[in-house]
Amino acid sequence: MSYTALYRKFRPQRFEDVKGQEHIVTTLKNQIKADRIGHAYLFCGTRGTGKTTVAKIFAKAVNCENPVDGSPCGECPVCKGIAAGTSMNVIEIDAASNNGVDNIRQIREEVTYRPTEGKYKVYIIDEVHMLSAGAFNALLKTLEEPPAYVIFILATTEAHKIPITILSRCQRYDFHRISIDTIAERLAELMEEEKVEVEDRALRYVAKAGDGSMRDALSLLDQCIAFHLGEKLTYENVLEVLGAVDTEVFSRLLREVLEQNVVEAVKTVDELVDQGREIGQLVNDFTWYMRNLLLVQSADGMEEVLDMSAENLAALKEEAEMVKPEVLIRYIRIFSELSSQIKYAAQKRILLEIAIIKLCKPQMEEDYSSLQDRVGQLEHRLESGAVTVSAKAEGNPTSTKSVGETEKPALPKAIPDDIRMLMKNWKALISETGGVVHRFLDKAVPTLGAQGELLLVFDDLNAYSYLSENRADCVDKFKEMIKQRIGKEIEVTLRMNESGRKAGEIVPDFRELIDFDIEEENF
Repeated sequence: MSYTALYRKFRPQRFEDVKGQEHIVTTLKNQIKADRIGHAYLFCGTRGTGKTTVAKIFAKAVNCENPVDGSPCGECPVCKGIAAGTSMNVIEIDAASNNGVDNIRQIREEVTYRPTEGKYKVYIIDEVHMLSAGAFNALLKTLEEPPAYVIFILATTEAHKIPITILSRCQRYDFHRISIDTIAERLAELMEEEKVEVEDRALRYVAKAGDGSMRDALSLLDQCIAFHLGEKLTYENVLEVLGAVDTEVFSRLLREVLEQNVVEAVKTVDELVDQGREIGQLVNDFTWYMRNLLLVQSADGMEEVLDMSAENLAALKEEAEMVKPEVLIRYIRIFSELSSQIKYAAQKRILLEIAIIKLCKPQMEEDYSSLQDRVGQLEHRLESGAVTVSAKAEGNPTSTKSVGETEKPALPKAIPDDIRMLMKNWKALISETGGVVHRFLDKAVPTLGAQGELLLVFDDLNAYSYLSENRADCVDKFKEMIKQRIGKEIEVTLRMNESGRKAGEIVPDFRELIDFDIEEENF
């Protein structure tokens, strides 16, 4: 016999088996017991929360020959026929693939025929928001005044897409996201029934990964069991299969970021990626981890909101004391932006590494939160004595220099003629490159290299990365343009500025050799 997936094998057959939707189950059972059954219902909620399952149980309950406390008996021929999918009284329609006017007209013709067995004919229309405007209009009259023996149950994940004229004709029931505790308890019950040994910690992680969906959690658990078939399913096994990362690794990564240790932080990320961790999941999990830190800092008594063990909560509180809330908000912003960018990116790893570098080096950004972070780092360096606040000028013991005051690098006296000629044509040359190359070259500070070559120093990591990775298409073509322009071949070198200061403060800016507004040539 073929294998049946867990979410299908253990689909609830009675109202009592439905978990996390007690408010809906109780209402429906009371309606059945009091014989106050409506003609149209709308079940709304995220995927895997039990909408279709409850619809099928309700269809059985209203037709059951021997209902028990408003729940179907599951033993009578009607219940068995509906459970097996052979009953002519329960019609399931997928609106995603049957969304035309003709499909609804067919329903309108069928409702004129009474049920062959049982009391009610039940139409379950799944993903009803996918119906076309014409189909909704065709459904209106039938939905408003169906025959007494017909019940419509509409299920959707996107209730806002349903016309108000349809909504006003239905009893609406909103299915809640199922809590982690409820999912974990259900998974434990099923694993005991399946005689599979699983760690409680592993079940809780799977429950959390289910994101409020019982079906998703069961599918993930099925996947983990299949990978480690015949073994005890441990927390580490689950992390390995799902490509997730333990919070201990996030703790280490956060400490490296706070220490501005770019090398170790990038190494940690590279290790995780090389181990096969899914980058999108890694970004989401680290964002979630920082969100938890922010919540711990915001107020006391966050244990219930965070939904984690006392051991993990204690570790989280220790981490939270190491970082300021405004810094965490900046980190979360950067990773939230990354999460939306990374979905369709070809170079996900590079984007992740750039984001890590941004966390370590707030000077790469110029927004308010980055400025706050830079000021905080400067204050920390002052407190630790890493920066000298004042210095006596030579020959004048009363003069002082304020923190951050630096002398502007002077242009060297001996500058090669070919470099001088190049700088006269600099703006015209980079304009000729056009597009993104022009924009990125314009961000460079041109200066003289150690071997007499043209050295381009970048403050912008994106500009440096793009030109370095596409050297053949960008830099080499630019060198050819220089040769054609001034008649001499000049070597071009790129360098990323990692000093923590602006490039123009550490190297002479050769653009000062000429007034561009006057000397720029036209082509």
